[in-house]
Amino acid sequence: MSEADRGLADAPPILSDVPGSFTWRVLHDRHPAIIEQVTAAFPYPPRIRAALARLAEDAVSGVIEPLPADAHDAADWAGWSAPYLGMSWYDVPFLWAENYFYRRLLEAVEYFRPGPWRGLDPFTPQKSAELADPALDADLAALAGLAGRPVEEQLTAAVDAALWGNRADLATRVSDPDAEHRKQASDLVADDSAVLRRLLAPGSGGTVCLVADNAGRELMPDLVLIDVLLRNGLADRVELHLKPQPYFVSDAMLHDLLSCLRRLAEAAPALRERLLAALRDGSLEVVTDAFYCEPLSYHDLPGDLAARFREAKLTIVKGDLNYRRLVGDRHWPAATPFEAVTAYFPGAVAALRTLKSEVLVGAPDVAALDAAGPGWRLDGTHGLIQVRT
Repeated sequence: MSEADRGLADAPPILSDVPGSFTWRVLHDRHPAIIEQVTAAFPYPPRIRAALARLAEDAVSGVIEPLPADAHDAADWAGWSAPYLGMSWYDVPFLWAENYFYRRLLEAVEYFRPGPWRGLDPFTPQKSAELADPALDADLAALAGLAGRPVEEQLTAAVDAALWGNRADLATRVSDPDAEHRKQASDLVADDSAVLRRLLAPGSGGTVCLVADNAGRELMPDLVLIDVLLRNGLADRVELHLKPQPYFVSDAMLHDLLSCLRRLAEAAPALRERLLAALRDGSLEVVTDAFYCEPLSYHDLPGDLAARFREAKLTIVKGDLNYRRLVGDRHWPAATPFEAVTAYFPGAVAALRTLKSEVLVGAPDVAALDAAGPGWRLDGTHGLIQVRT
């Protein structure tokens, strides 16, 4: 069943067809800058460099073309792209265009092709540099010290860190290098943290699904949150949902989790050992699914993921992209109830998000912010905690 069939047609999908708009700048400016970084990241041979150059030109001034017929997922993408073939990238839904750009980028670097470049994450250098930043040590030391504080304080601090850890991902920094250092707003535009605390009461047990967003400095506080949940009986099990392949520059995969665990060896060894023990005994399970790299919203969840979310006491979705997929990447009035647009979701769901795109629901009191312009929705200075039980 389509989004329109579920009553979402009243909110039109976000496009990129207004020159100078945020979405237009992502396609016109950010994507070529990402290709430039990827091209410089590895000593790619001439054929890959040429393919990247073609993508940079095509994604800015070309039209939507199909994947090569011999791509392993050509049939899937043929169905997803059928309505858009031959159209300008700017005239198709923005969420779809972003997804297809990254799929085309993986095709250009031969990520799925037999040969020496198969399986190489093109974003590894950026992710590695972020984890190597000495400034991360202070953050980790503060988060690792939560264990001695009252449980409610631990949970509040861990949720806060997990939320604001999403403030400036690597893709945003490509086009807005000052984003990470811009002053962080203390107020949330929506705050259901009291509801979240009730769902995660001490001794409540159950399974929590945490759908991760970015690697590195965002995944670290996610791991601290997982530790707080398991160590205090706020959950018996946690499923950490990661991407099965490279995605929006900094999105977290299994190898990014393992890199974080290695980084914790010196910075927070006790935390690392607890996480490793949880992985070994099954109280922490890593889940990946192809759906997480498909151009679909959560309205189209496959049956196995829907079953996991239905059986969990809570699913926490992290970050801006997951939020857009959860509520629909549409021009919603900000006052549209979060509960209404997520009513389809198969279980209780919480969104922890730093705002870096225009989409927003469940925030009726933002007229003054909007009157000053859209920048506050885009620059990572505002966040939200929204829960639907």
